Parts: sequence; C-alpha cells; structure tokens
Amino acid sequence: MSRVCEICGKGGNTANSIQRRGKAKKKGGVGRNITSSTKRTQRPNLKKVKAIVDGSPKRIKVCTQCLKSGKVERAY
Repeated sequence: MSRVCEICGKGGNTANSIQRRGKAKKKGGVGRNITSSTKRTQRPNLKKVKAIVDGSPKRIKVCTQCLKSGKVERAY
C-alpha cells in the first residue's frame, strides 16, 4: 500500500529545502545568501482508519482532511 489517500488520491510532493547564510538587511546585515538547495518530500497526513466500504468494514488509509470533512463513514 502506498502513501496515498484512498478517498481523494492525495499523495506526496517534492519541494526544495533551501539553506541560507547571513544576517537580514533589516537586522543590520548585508543580506541573506542561498548556500545550497536539496530535494525533500512533503507527505500527506494519513491515518489508518476502519471505514465502511461497499457495506462492510475495511481498514483504509485516509488523509485527515477527508476525515474532518466527513467524506468517510467510520466503523467503530
């Protein structure tokens, strides 16, 4: 099972992590400089939930936004 919400299909994303050096001009420095940028992954906030799928309870991975909005019928 992958790291994807089974309701809305939300998955991971890649982004840059930027490292800077120096003091900001506002604070009396000469400015901030980018020294390196590396790739990082942003993952969705997934929870394993017992939900009712096709009339029977099943354990699925769901993002917290789908849980909060009521798109999932929980099986307690």
